[in-house]
Amino acid sequence: MPQASSNGIQIEYDSFGDQADPALVLIMGYAAAMDWWDEEFCQLLAGRGFFVVRFDNRDVGRTTHFTGVEPDLEAIMKGDAASRAYTVDDMADDVVGLLDTLGIEQAHIVGASMGGMIAQMVAIRHPDRVLSLTSIMSTPGPLPSPGDPQLAAIGEALADRGGRDATIDHEVELRRMLAGSGHPFDPVRARRCATREWDRDPHHDRGGVRRQLAAMATAGNRHVALAGVRAPVLVLHGADDPVVPVESGEETAAAVPGATLMVLPGVGHELPTQVWPQVADAIAANAARATTARHQLDL
Repeated sequence: MPQASSNGIQIEYDSFGDQADPALVLIMGYAAAMDWWDEEFCQLLAGRGFFVVRFDNRDVGRTTHFTGVEPDLEAIMKGDAASRAYTVDDMADDVVGLLDTLGIEQAHIVGASMGGMIAQMVAIRHPDRVLSLTSIMSTPGPLPSPGDPQLAAIGEALADRGGRDATIDHEVELRRMLAGSGHPFDPVRARRCATREWDRDPHHDRGGVRRQLAAMATAGNRHVALAGVRAPVLVLHGADDPVVPVESGEETAAAVPGATLMVLPGVGHELPTQVWPQVADAIAANAARATTARHQLDL
């Protein structure tokens, strides 16, 4: 896969569809490489008229790792952010740097979980670059909160379990726990994604999950800033989400004037294949709102 220089780091990315179509950037969540945006889902979006770009966030996959920087999660639990390696703002600037390198002036931005937090910050910090925003299973505040006693435990949840096979097995079971009640869990897909993620990563630097966690937990509250977002906003959230409760999705939608909220019954902290067409249609419809608004301005 190609790499791009962006915001002082190297970003591994992939693309689907016709470069002449409007760009749509997919931002994955905590401790997850771009492989969790399944190729079939990316092709589905490309088939709806988008040039789709997915990429590895910093500290996962083949994008730059901040190896050797170890955040003090105990201090962060007490509100001291001094030891974090970077912020969610930095990760948002990574996205814009990637757009710059690819020669993309504006894009539809889609983010899931931590990726939703990053996508929100792209819309807040760089409104002129965002055609539309889709925030999936995310929140308008930090995740988890700095005082959460489970912060350190969350940081260890995705730690290296002792090698390739054990780590992949552990990842599959974590994904099983994230699944909702309305659709059967697909262990074959989960194992395929976890295996590809492991095999693509030359670092196996599980300290990266703690660095990402430190950034998430100190991200601050975005309610006020989101009120100023003028791009069309779609908020998608699973009704059964065990990690980020659906109320967080409701808060996100309520923070943005005119935002559309879609709650997916029986869906957890995931996007099962059964809802891909519905989700792709919703993202395309939200993007069409941007086209309509721009046309009206031109008139």
